[in-house]
Amino acid sequence: MATKRKLSPSNEDYLEKILELSQRGEAVRSVDIASHLHVSKAGVYKAVGVLREAGLIAQAHYGQIYLTEQGRQRAANIMQRHRMLKRFLIEILGLDAETAEQDACRMEHAISEETRSHWIEWLHQVLPDP
Repeated sequence: MATKRKLSPSNEDYLEKILELSQRGEAVRSVDIASHLHVSKAGVYKAVGVLREAGLIAQAHYGQIYLTEQGRQRAANIMQRHRMLKRFLIEILGLDAETAEQDACRMEHAISEETRSHWIEWLHQVLPDP
């Protein structure tokens, strides 16, 4: 089993997008990831290799991409950080949705698990669940 290693912000974005596409019920293919992230297929190929080596995804030769259980957990954590930050930026700081989305995407890669956990607890106290 692969050990948990630090992923680059770019690779975290790929992992998050794979989860998002799979939750929509779509078959996750490299070409779809490239289209949604506005990146080249070569870039997706490289990222898929990193994520596969980390034990976060599985893929048959040029086939559909699936998250492993570890990959699903990591992707869900990244997605939760993103949503929490975006919600904070909109509902607490009053930013517009577009700015909040862009900033949350950058910020999600910088906060620790400990900060995320405490921030979520605080948000649940301050804001009602959506």
